[in-house]
Amino acid sequence: MSFEPRSREELVSFLQELHQEFRARGDEWENNTLDGFLEALAAWVHDSPGAYRHAGGGIPPDGDWTFMARALRAATLYE
Repeated sequence: MSFEPRSREELVSFLQELHQEFRARGDEWENNTLDGFLEALAAWVHDSPGAYRHAGGGIPPDGDWTFMARALRAATLYE
C-alpha cells in the first residue's frame, strides 16, 4: 500500500485499500474502533514533527491541512 499519494486519485486508492485492510483484518489493528482511531490520529498529527525528524526529515511544507480537515469532517455525514 502506497503511503505517499501524489494526487487526489492516489489518495482515494490509498483510502480504499486502507478500508479493505480494515474489513479483512481490522481486528488486528491497535485502534480498531472509531474512537481509538480518531484519538490516535489526533495524537499522531500532534507528534508528527518528531516522527518526521526521527525519519530524517521535516513535515512537508505543502501539506494541505484544510483539505484533510474538510475530508474528515465530511466523512461524518457523507453517504
